[in-house]
Amino acid sequence: MELSEQQVQQELLFAGFIRVLGLFMLGSLIVICHIYGEQFQLNWPEQERVVIRTVLYIVAILTFLALKFIRHILLQLNQRPSEKPAKSRYLMTILLTMLIAESMGIYGFIMYLLGDGVNTLYIFSVLSALAMYLHRPNIEEYRLILTSQQHT
Repeated sequence: MELSEQQVQQELLFAGFIRVLGLFMLGSLIVICHIYGEQFQLNWPEQERVVIRTVLYIVAILTFLALKFIRHILLQLNQRPSEKPAKSRYLMTILLTMLIAESMGIYGFIMYLLGDGVNTLYIFSVLSALAMYLHRPNIEEYRLILTSQQHT
């Protein structure tokens, strides 16, 4: 039984909601930093922050690159026969992808709390938002999972 375009979009509605929620959380972190940031900033010495910032940049870049590979593996696993419905397996893929992407934005929040300026917060947030955009729910991927499920 093949699903119509409208049914597929309806099934992916919650996956889109997960992505919007991730973007909302990212925006909330930025707003929190602008409103309450100076009260909570720890103002660590610059030398210590440079080391931590450099490590977090490396981790974020590696995470950004690894995210495509992780999503590819998850999508391949989704296409294997399973008792779980295709929708729940694809939602888990989207959820994990968005959580990993969100983590890059949290690095900027951490650096801001340690005493860095808003530029670092924005760089990590944009990287996180870009990852969320690139790995958004995709109708073709979901159809591929549905098709592989029907052939088993």
